Amino acid sequence: MTLSHHDLRQVNVFAEATDDDLQLVTRNGFMRSIEEGEYFFFQGDPAEYLYVLISGQVKLMQSSPNGKQVNIRTIQPWEMFAALGAVRKDATYPASAQAIQDSAALVVRSDFMSEMMQTRPYLAVGLTRLMTTLIQEIQARYRELATERVEQRIARTLLRLASQIGQSSESQTTSVEMEFSRQDLAEMTGTTLFTVSRTLSEWEKIGLIDAGRERIRIKDSQGLTKIADQSE
Repeated sequence: MTLSHHDLRQVNVFAEATDDDLQLVTRNGFMRSIEEGEYFFFQGDPAEYLYVLISGQVKLMQSSPNGKQVNIRTIQPWEMFAALGAVRKDATYPASAQAIQDSAALVVRSDFMSEMMQTRPYLAVGLTRLMTTLIQEIQARYRELATERVEQRIARTLLRLASQIGQSSESQTTSVEMEFSRQDLAEMTGTTLFTVSRTLSEWEKIGLIDAGRERIRIKDSQGLTKIADQSE
């Protein structure tokens, strides 16, 4: 896959970069492609590289000591991820990165990016904004887990994913279609596969969604919003 340095301007962290800086990044990086289900890296590996997703989708997952997995975040094209090593020496990846679809990413050494940050304040500001956004998302997820019923969490997660990765259906422009598994949804909402399957089946019966094994189509976003926002 051919990558132009101009393409990197779509990455928030590089929004203010000069053409020379973008060329420097592409010259010092390399492309890596993996198939669906494979991993860019594993939790606990040395954070020697950072990644910019060019195509596909990647989920960041943390594993507990008892083997339970939690989906921390879903990465979309032109997002930077795994940049911890650029701001903290000897860091390890706090999560594993698994491809949900066939994916390709630009891979850049963390120490190279750290060196660039010393003379380019926009990079430090951009990475700070990126990590602040991640912290805010994790805080919101924690609040949802602590205060909301499971139906609310599932509805809120579907709506959030629809805004991030949804595509309008050709047959019905008011609907939004997404590709991911029920297990992924269970990990993202801190519940079980059984609960997710039961909830989706109930919502399918009343016309809120249309669910398959690896995809979900939202047919009534207003109905899901009411569930997400309702109090006890």
